[in-house]
Amino acid sequence: MPMENSPIDWASWSAPVHATLMFVVRDKEILLIEKKRGLGAGKVNGPGGKIDPGETPVQCAIRETEEELRITVKRPKKLGELHFAMSDVEDILCHVYLARSFEGEPTETDEAAPLWCRLDDIPYDRMWKDDIHWMPLFLDERSFLGRFVFEGEEVIWSDIEKDVFWPSGG
Repeated sequence: MPMENSPIDWASWSAPVHATLMFVVRDKEILLIEKKRGLGAGKVNGPGGKIDPGETPVQCAIRETEEELRITVKRPKKLGELHFAMSDVEDILCHVYLARSFEGEPTETDEAAPLWCRLDDIPYDRMWKDDIHWMPLFLDERSFLGRFVFEGEEVIWSDIEKDVFWPSGG
């Protein structure tokens, strides 16, 4: 949908919550999580969470992946930003990262259970409704800026800019 039809003035929009997502991709598989608590509990997603004060987005993405899956990602690359205008929780700006290698063994924690999925069999029906719109760009390693307006768990408006430049480390 074109930007001019958005119910949100994105030029003046700012999110009170800044967060991250990290996706590990290797050997035609992606490492997802079954989220066990917090926002999105019961859904399949990537590890991630809120950025702590004084923490950069990439530091947060690495920390959250360590906390949720007990692995340390190597050389994460920022591929996207997601701007979420939400109806029932605070708005969120989310930095999205890709890693192709890690140390450790993905391990279930109180927050998440690891779930390896083939790239051609991603369970979009168990994920947030926006994921199907930007994940194909992500998997092609194309950068993006996605803007989504949610009413409950439904996307009522969206726009995606492709091939956006993100400074190293983002």
